[in-house]
Amino acid sequence: MDNFEKHIRENAAQFDTQKADRAKLWANISAALEQEQAIPKVIPLWKRPMLRIAASVVLLLGIAAFIGLSVLGSNATETQYVSKELLDIDQHYQGLVAYQVQLVQNNPNLTPTDKEEFLSFMDELDAEYEVLREEMRQQLDNERVLEAIVANYKKRIELIENLLQQLNDAKQPDDEYGYTL
Repeated sequence: MDNFEKHIRENAAQFDTQKADRAKLWANISAALEQEQAIPKVIPLWKRPMLRIAASVVLLLGIAAFIGLSVLGSNATETQYVSKELLDIDQHYQGLVAYQVQLVQNNPNLTPTDKEEFLSFMDELDAEYEVLREEMRQQLDNERVLEAIVANYKKRIELIENLLQQLNDAKQPDDEYGYTL
């Protein structure tokens, strides 16, 4: 090393004759900087241990949520089926009951007291129906509750038909006796 240093010191003047071209040097540096700016730095996040743990937790929670929703979704589908069935039953029977109640209300052969008594009984059946609907919402043996709702509607329709039949029978004259002159 000593000989090398000695040679450099003795010939230092020869090294100083050539000066660096600053413009050319800066052009090379700026070109290298532009190349680095054009290529974005990629920092791999999956190589960091905390992010791996967080991703694993999120993945496990996602799987658990999917399984939970599929289990609850099957119950919801069953409830939707029962609700759809109840809705269909309601639409069918409510139309029939409303029509027949209107026939009773418009019947001139009934006194207002009879109409009021009959409609109060229908209101009691409506209250019973609301109790059954609440049981249906609580999912207490849905099939039995659904059968009870249908029976409630049938009871209403049967009562209305019986009342209308009695009114129609009372309206028809006895043709067996005929007229005597």
